[in-house]
Amino acid sequence: MTQIQSERGSAMRLVWIAIFGIISVFGFGTQLRAQGAPPQGKADQPYVVEYYYKVQWGHQQEFLDLFLKNHYPLLRKLETTGRIVSVKIESPAYHTTEDGRWDYRVTIRFKNSTVATTANPDEAVMIQALWPDQATYKREEQRRFEILLAHWDLPVTDITPQ
Repeated sequence: MTQIQSERGSAMRLVWIAIFGIISVFGFGTQLRAQGAPPQGKADQPYVVEYYYKVQWGHQQEFLDLFLKNHYPLLRKLETTGRIVSVKIESPAYHTTEDGRWDYRVTIRFKNSTVATTANPDEAVMIQALWPDQATYKREEQRRFEILLAHWDLPVTDITPQ
């Protein structure tokens, strides 16, 4: 490449950077500032959180079995109280890259944001009633978290136009 071609290429890059800068400030500035997590809605509206679990390879079934035995019944109990509107458990049909991999997604639709973000004062009593053998329950819950590589919670907002 000649010196002139290199200088032209550099000049064109600067022109494009300037054009995109102008467009973002004047044409799309509002949209760019609006990106990010939109609010979850009104206080009396359901509040949705997706819980992602990434498990050590080869332990996916063990994790699911422990989750269904020692956590899912509590979620179902919370549904009967009205704190939770619905619970959905999903697993991807195909694999992804290791850095983006998750094995299970549990989507919980809470009654509202207050219920979702505050502790349930009755939870300890519920756990005792559901699992009278607390030693086994605690051991199995510890094992469920031992085989977990990552876990993250993601509040989501439905922004579908009406």
